[in-house]
Amino acid sequence: MIKHSITCVLAALSITAPSFAGKKEITLTQIGRYTTGVFAAGACEIAAHDPKTQRLFVVNAASSSVEVIDINNPAAPTLVKVIDLTPYGDQANSVDFHHGVLATAVQAEVKTNPGKVVFFDADGNFINSVEVGALPDMLTYTPDGRYVLVANEGEPASDYSIDPEGSISVIDLKRGADRVTQADVATAGFGSFNLGTLDSSVRIFGPGATVAQDLEPEYITVSHDSKTAWVTLQENNALAIVDIRSGEVLDIVGLGFKDHSLPGNAFDPSDRDSAVNGGINIANWPVYGMYLPDAIASFRAKGRTYLITANEGDARDYSAFAEEARVSSLSLDPTAFPNGAFLKNNARLGRLSVTKTLGDSDGDGDYDALYSFGGRSFSIWNADGSLVFDSGDDLEQLTAALLPSVFNSDHESNGSRDTRSDNKGPEPEAVTVGEVKGETYAFIGLERMSGIVVYNVSNPAAPEFVQYVNPRDFAGNAAAGTAGDLGPEGLHFIPNSESPTGDALLVVANEISGSVSIYSISKVK
Repeated sequence: MIKHSITCVLAALSITAPSFAGKKEITLTQIGRYTTGVFAAGACEIAAHDPKTQRLFVVNAASSSVEVIDINNPAAPTLVKVIDLTPYGDQANSVDFHHGVLATAVQAEVKTNPGKVVFFDADGNFINSVEVGALPDMLTYTPDGRYVLVANEGEPASDYSIDPEGSISVIDLKRGADRVTQADVATAGFGSFNLGTLDSSVRIFGPGATVAQDLEPEYITVSHDSKTAWVTLQENNALAIVDIRSGEVLDIVGLGFKDHSLPGNAFDPSDRDSAVNGGINIANWPVYGMYLPDAIASFRAKGRTYLITANEGDARDYSAFAEEARVSSLSLDPTAFPNGAFLKNNARLGRLSVTKTLGDSDGDGDYDALYSFGGRSFSIWNADGSLVFDSGDDLEQLTAALLPSVFNSDHESNGSRDTRSDNKGPEPEAVTVGEVKGETYAFIGLERMSGIVVYNVSNPAAPEFVQYVNPRDFAGNAAAGTAGDLGPEGLHFIPNSESPTGDALLVVANEISGSVSIYSISKVK
């Protein structure tokens, strides 16, 4: 156990923000926007693209539908039709498109029951539906189009009376004209891990849950050869590695913890520290961050596959079980935290949300370590789940440097400066990758501050910051729809070869503002 003292905390208070001039290789420019007019109800969550018709298919969870949007002129996106998914379940969660077939994930009326994947053609005509696991939260085609993979989150009922097993459905579309109507569904489950030993950083902590019940698949990425999938197990701080053809989970990889006391891993833990640098207090603290990634993407560099995660963080909060606590409410071990009273002040760590499920290593009722939600970063991993790079405190440092007057704002209201510092900060939620002129770029959506951060990841061990673009109007009224794009939930990269303009595009589905923003990606000359 690492012992912490007041010395490292006080010394770190003098940390200054690094330079974020950007590499200026590419530039994102918003060229079009579509809005539903629905605020804070998940009206735009995930987008997919058909390069043949130049249509976007956007999940509207508020109405359990998919909105079909024409982007032949991306400067003026136009609604073509709405595909109603209410006959198939309670809520639409995800969408993907490949070679004329739209796949949608729909959860059941009772979320603990099996959900469905429903297939349509490009015009929204029903083709087929298949049953999958409980709470299908995300789906994706494999690059070759042979399979649709579904992350079945399997969340428990609020009273934990039912806790379905998490799983990954592998839908085999086979070959030929009738591939969708003849689809077979296999389940990659976690039952084989119930009696095994997992890495200690894998969180298995639901009341009375087996490993298979506790694991909650969130998001999937697939290898270039369509053979392997990597699945984030967000609440569990882990990745699952899946062999697609056999429908088998090969491994569960614990992601470890981020030590916020180390240089480069600073963060702002308080929304009550206005007396310190006007509330921007990015410093090292004796806290471990649980990565808890949401979105994941994969890319190739020098013949090797790499994974990139948006380390959002997520806590379980149910009527029968809630894991969050403020540091001020906890008893801190006096040996591990000799400066406990200092740290529990609300202007320091007192307001920080941490888990009650970790940290009491000796079982005596006080906490020997503190674990907060999310890494406030993006990370790059090898294909085996070993860490290659973490962005450290970059995301908070750059938003503090570029937008200090609105630092760590919330996405549902303006005038909310610093309100998210005590809980996941800018909250990286979404990530995708794309190649532009031979270079590979990562695009990371910041859920709370909003906007997109761009890094060149061609060298996975040393990514370079390129741009932060935030179209949010901090003078507008969020609920009235005058504050611009809020809460990016899903990102979709359109390569120049599939774009209606000939330039690569980035499509952003903004959950809170209920809007879709379209960015043109141009190479800087």
